[in-house]
Amino acid sequence: MVEGVDLLSLRRNELAEYRNEKIGFVFQFFNLIPYLTAVENVELTMSIYGLSPKIRRAKALRLLEAFGLSEMAYKRPTELSGGEQQRVAIARALANGPKIILADEPTGNIDSESARTVVEVFRRLVDDEGISVIMVTHNLELTRACDRIIRIRDGRIVGVKGDMGDEE
Repeated sequence: MVEGVDLLSLRRNELAEYRNEKIGFVFQFFNLIPYLTAVENVELTMSIYGLSPKIRRAKALRLLEAFGLSEMAYKRPTELSGGEQQRVAIARALANGPKIILADEPTGNIDSESARTVVEVFRRLVDDEGISVIMVTHNLELTRACDRIIRIRDGRIVGVKGDMGDEE
């Protein structure tokens, strides 16, 4: 059950719709389209829903501004640092207003300063927007910003720490 929806009972197309509307994905490898600008990469996910180009552009620019990337909006991924590319990827993940962000090693390919910035962005999303962030990381330093930590070793849960009651 997620937000009162039994995901296991949904048909394939319903599950895809739920995923597109409620879940944003952030990957270790930014997966930005190289021939599109930052703003176009953010807009891309919104185009699926038939939003007008004007509305898409305005929303994408607001998201990039929120991540301190206004000056980078019309640059292609190759013109951005790793940290900037990851923030564009996060903005893209937020474009459709998800309730949940799934982040797979989002700091794995960026320097430590950029990694701290990404974690600060996630913390703001949780605190200010009420978005749930589920992050996979091998960087234990980053877990200090997390409310709950589930440690997994060899495919098994070996510890739980956080607001659901420490069980470690």
